[in-house]
Amino acid sequence: MEKTYEYANIIIDISHEKVDRPFQYRIPERLREKVDVGTPVEIPFGRGNTLRKGYVIELTDEPNWEPDKIKEIAAIREDAVSAEDISIRLAAWMKSHYGSTFSAALKTVLPANKKQTRQIHKFVSLRMNLREATEYYYECVRKKQKARERILKEILETPEERIPYELITSKLNVSAATLKSLSDQGIIRIEEEEYFRKPVAGDSSRYGAKVLSPEQQAIVSSFTGDYDEGKRDTYLIHGITGSGKTEVYIALIDEMIKRGKQAIVLIPEIALTYQTLMRFYRHFGDRVSVMNSSLSPGEKYDQMERARCGDIDIIIGPRSALFTPFPNTGIIIIDEEHESTYKSENAPKFHARETAIELAKLVPGGASVVLGSATPSLESYYRAKEGEYKLFELKRRLTGGTLPTVEIADLREELRSGNRSIFSRRLQQLMEDRLEKGQQAMLFINRRGLAGFVSCRSCGHVFKCPHCDVSLSEHRGGRLVCHYCGYEEPMRKICPKCQSKYVSSFRAGTQQIEDEVKKFWPQARVLRMDADTTRAKGSYDKILSSFANKEADVLVGTQMIVKGHDFPDVTLVGILAADMSLYASDYRASERTFQLLTQAAGRAGRGEMPGNVVVQTYQPEHYSVQTASKQDYEAFYEEEIAYRDLLRYPPVSHMMSVQIQSKDEEEGMQFSNRLRAMMEMQSSDIGKAIFIGPAAAAISKINDVYRMAVYVKMDDYEGLIAYKDMLEKYIKDQEALGKLRGITVQFDFDPVNGF
Repeated sequence: MEKTYEYANIIIDISHEKVDRPFQYRIPERLREKVDVGTPVEIPFGRGNTLRKGYVIELTDEPNWEPDKIKEIAAIREDAVSAEDISIRLAAWMKSHYGSTFSAALKTVLPANKKQTRQIHKFVSLRMNLREATEYYYECVRKKQKARERILKEILETPEERIPYELITSKLNVSAATLKSLSDQGIIRIEEEEYFRKPVAGDSSRYGAKVLSPEQQAIVSSFTGDYDEGKRDTYLIHGITGSGKTEVYIALIDEMIKRGKQAIVLIPEIALTYQTLMRFYRHFGDRVSVMNSSLSPGEKYDQMERARCGDIDIIIGPRSALFTPFPNTGIIIIDEEHESTYKSENAPKFHARETAIELAKLVPGGASVVLGSATPSLESYYRAKEGEYKLFELKRRLTGGTLPTVEIADLREELRSGNRSIFSRRLQQLMEDRLEKGQQAMLFINRRGLAGFVSCRSCGHVFKCPHCDVSLSEHRGGRLVCHYCGYEEPMRKICPKCQSKYVSSFRAGTQQIEDEVKKFWPQARVLRMDADTTRAKGSYDKILSSFANKEADVLVGTQMIVKGHDFPDVTLVGILAADMSLYASDYRASERTFQLLTQAAGRAGRGEMPGNVVVQTYQPEHYSVQTASKQDYEAFYEEEIAYRDLLRYPPVSHMMSVQIQSKDEEEGMQFSNRLRAMMEMQSSDIGKAIFIGPAAAAISKINDVYRMAVYVKMDDYEGLIAYKDMLEKYIKDQEALGKLRGITVQFDFDPVNGF
């Protein structure tokens, strides 16, 4: 029998400012079996004991003040489930599943509640007649007035439409001064209206539905058949790059809107391009809106209000868009579901995929979840194989163009033949050819997760941990360290495999590549895209739109450039160091490498012209590189899942990382050892688990705070939650006694991002 509690801590006003301030109430005997965390209740509040709605955020047996002065809960509210109720229940689930305070979970799920003032919105439309406007457009082309040419081209495509002013200034990269000048000349009309801030706005749909291929139609029919029979499943669409997943999403949303439902579409923040957005906007018009980090607080607030009052049916955005307060969600789509950005790096460290599936269960009538990717995460594919998700496949490329020719350049051979530049001879040859023909190239450096892995440049041998099968990382003082178990060995000058002296840690940056391109090909116009060049608001879109407008020949960048963009003139993609992420000290390294290589290769040859991809690597025989070059996901999956099974890594087993941060290194390590010892003592009650560590984190010190982790592997996720609950209680008790000054602990389940 479950334990019942005597008191409940309750929040009354759930605007952001108040969630930290709960009030305590006694739970009357008659309600003790029914009250749980997240339950909506009625409570007498204030001097007049007015009945107010509140939510239970914690159950306890300890009174906060004199027991006879604590008021009682009046009743449990039984009215219809509101968007707010769902948010509270979801926060309770997140707190339990991912570990955090209830107030941190609430702040994650509740949209900002600060009232914002209404705003003026501007639209741009054509003022002069079509013939004159077309003549003026050709005059701009002749005079090379690029900005005017861009805006007129967009307006002439749909001359009857009004285009949102913000889309023109930000996405088409046209200045306000240019627009004013066009307006003064009587070429365009700029109108103002006052209403909700709409990052995307317009009057009506521009295009009807596209005719779907038989493969695409089969998915839509199967999904709607299930939905109408009352089945609320999770579906995985595994579609090669360019196979038309977006058209399927649009058709599925169309079907849901016909049934009076709303849709949430999650895409990685980085993929929120003008292209993606316009495809939805052109189909659904004003019923779609967008949510992302570049919106002002006012714009975010207005999108939430529009969702709440039924002014929109579809919201598109990164993982935070999942918490849009739709009263009637019917479908949640997660595109590029393998992306690591779907996992939050702040407590609660939730994963959007699991959270979406839980949210789908909580909404009235239930919702269905659709995941899509050319390179599904191992978790999703594993579950689809186990029958937990329903698998659909799209194997034909519909965007025109064929899959590109992929060649692997062995950097060990290049070194032997005396080529010490960053570019292999084959890549140099193809670059020359493309620049001569006026076609575009993308050069991609795989910087993600680079922790200075050490390898032999002559034979490709990588120094690995004998206990965890992840690469060792170079640390100061000539040490090689494993970030999982703490194993270390001294740095060696000679390769133990081939006795070569070419042993070094691999470090190369986008800046260095940009300089090399300019040195080799002085005539090439080069754009660089990385964390440094995209700091300013709008800079991301600016770089992409100028590349799309052919204002540059070569785009150099990190993984930002390989996500979902469609540049028909790109016929060459160079992947400069394929194995860089292969040896990040992380068990997901092979999966990330395969995904990035497949995505990068998918950028070439999307138009009429065939594409080439050159993959440069020191490990040409590695299964990630081999299977990605053939775009063979199935073969990669079989290899990788065998490795995960052998070492009990997710998705075959589950893993919890207990992350400890301490101002004093020794105290932190002692505390970490104590946490591990406590878990080991409880293992006979909770269940058998594998404990690793404590070990120093990948970045062992930030801002003078030392970081360390204990890893727990267990097949049963609920068992990991029990370990987490036990540690949380112990930590809370220690904090109450004032014994944890300078130490904080966070939990990360099935970690995706390194710590």
